[in-house]
Amino acid sequence: MKYLTVALAKGRLAELAMDMFGEIGMDCSEMKEKTRKLIFTDEKNKMKFILVKASDVPTYVEYGAADIGIVGKDTLLEENRNLYEMINLGFGKCKMAVCGKAEMRDRIFNVNNLKVASKYPHIAEKFFRDEKGQTIELIKLNGSVELAPLVGLSDVIVDIVESGKTLAENGLEVLYDICPLSAWFVVNKVSMKMYTERIMAIVEGLSRNLGGN
Repeated sequence: MKYLTVALAKGRLAELAMDMFGEIGMDCSEMKEKTRKLIFTDEKNKMKFILVKASDVPTYVEYGAADIGIVGKDTLLEENRNLYEMINLGFGKCKMAVCGKAEMRDRIFNVNNLKVASKYPHIAEKFFRDEKGQTIELIKLNGSVELAPLVGLSDVIVDIVESGKTLAENGLEVLYDICPLSAWFVVNKVSMKMYTERIMAIVEGLSRNLGGN
């Protein structure tokens, strides 16, 4: 029997995914040990787990290096890969939002060439240009995006918001919610055809544990 390979986003999502797979009888004990290994196997269930950067999970799945992936909806929206989004796993909940100084709240959608900084340029562009029909100047950043409106680099930012604490500490707030986010179970399209029964058994097991959500 061929191993089914699961790509997990390193960090908190991988830890939550391990617990979830453990609940349906998978052996993830090797992954919970402190190690620098990136590939782990569950011989009994013929499963292989690989740890990759979150933004790379959809790529591994689309190209068939992994049959299955567990990744945040933010990454799926940003990467826009050709794969099946099977079930919303409901953990890692947060939201994508437009954030900035309070005085921008009533001006966001009225400013021509609004300067928008984000780690998620495709999501920001799709929201403003496609949904709002607005011309924006997009500034791609890789970190500390909250700094951009404070030093005049941008008018607003588009970013993930969990508690909103970091925003508040920097004098910023959520100005507009774009969409809710959480972890999703995704599948390679060819793998779905070839291993339908095995993949659906996993999906059904996870769905039962999620209360059918």
